[in-house]
Amino acid sequence: MLNEQSVRELEETARHLRVEILKMLNTARSGHTGGSLSSIDVLTVLYFHAMRHDPSNPRWEDRDRFVLSKGHAAPALYACLAQAGYFSPDDLKTLRRLGSHLQGHPDMNKTPGVDVCTGSLGQGLSQAVGLALAARLAGRSARTYALLGDGELQEGQVWEAAMAAVHYGLDNLCAIVDVNGLQIDGNVADVMNVAPVGPKFLAFNWHVLEVDGHDVQAIARGLEEAQKTDGKPTLIIARTVKGKGVPFFEHKASYHGVPPSDDELVRALEHLGHS
Repeated sequence: MLNEQSVRELEETARHLRVEILKMLNTARSGHTGGSLSSIDVLTVLYFHAMRHDPSNPRWEDRDRFVLSKGHAAPALYACLAQAGYFSPDDLKTLRRLGSHLQGHPDMNKTPGVDVCTGSLGQGLSQAVGLALAARLAGRSARTYALLGDGELQEGQVWEAAMAAVHYGLDNLCAIVDVNGLQIDGNVADVMNVAPVGPKFLAFNWHVLEVDGHDVQAIARGLEEAQKTDGKPTLIIARTVKGKGVPFFEHKASYHGVPPSDDELVRALEHLGHS
């Protein structure tokens, strides 16, 4: 359990990272606003509380691995990596530029701290299963975390990976689903309903729990429970709001892949207490 000071520090970190996400998206004039903002609280708790990693040694063999299966939320990942010290925060200004190591989707061959190339939705959980199984076979205590979107669950490969994770008893694997209810084409329930998510994973024999994806204490407790679960992988359903933190971005599918305009950036930064 986090103490009050740790909660405040993580909340402040998440606020700061929201600012960084919006600034880099505005500078790039391209990228994904809604899903980056909905997932940043989960990523903050992972990178600054739960995961074992070393920015001075990005390829440390015993590090925990992270797979951003919803690769379009790369701005959230890059903000965390810069804050952690994997590269200079100034690099965030180069998002999506030709030749930059910060491409539109994560690239392990370009960006320090990125463990897996992602972007084609539905594949990340399979990659996470492979990483978790490899750690098991190598006798390492490293854990693997994967963040998926709820719209991504429409991809059949996710369910093949879910079956494999249980077959191999990968209790060193924790998948988190950012359930914000929206995808680029509108409501997830209207495009292809994936509910009920929890019972479906339970039927595959995963350990399943649900948290408020914007409550850092709840997220931390969920990750701690996952670490204590034996014999099966854990799924954390993180209930979130697309565009969280900026009222005029919230609950809007139209901001799935649209960056903030100059005027929107000014108003958003004022709302976040940053001038």
